[in-house]
Amino acid sequence: MVVVVMGVSGSGKTTVGKLLARRLGWRFYEGDDFHPQANVDKMSRGVPLDDGDRRPWLDNLHRLIERTVAAGDNAILACSALKRSYRERLAGGLPDVRFVFLQAGRELLRQRLESRRDHFMKADLLDSQLATLEEPRDAVVANAALPADEIVGRIRGELHL
Repeated sequence: MVVVVMGVSGSGKTTVGKLLARRLGWRFYEGDDFHPQANVDKMSRGVPLDDGDRRPWLDNLHRLIERTVAAGDNAILACSALKRSYRERLAGGLPDVRFVFLQAGRELLRQRLESRRDHFMKADLLDSQLATLEEPRDAVVANAALPADEIVGRIRGELHL
């Protein structure tokens, strides 16, 4: 199984994903590590990505998910997965992919992004991420304002992990 922890930048995907992976003894993948350098450069300049920019990134992540599932392994992937079409591309019809949406208010997200150091995703891209976000209907939804421990407990309970 691959659990994709999704949400806009600053929602806690990496924090929650790493903790969940550690608790389950599963591998953790940071989706940002799979961006082509051109995407990182663009976001570092404060320029939002478009669907064309995201396509090769999503394809790379789909191949990772596909290999993980084919090997019978389990993993946690932190990935924004903002649109339904992105989630469909990630899962690609694979049966063992589950999504967890970390839902957060704009102010909490802005505070978190402004407190980050040495990350390419800047707070001024928050509005474009929120505009792009299509909240999932088929995901476990967790309040990103809760402590990571509580979020992980909820995910484990809802997904029976």
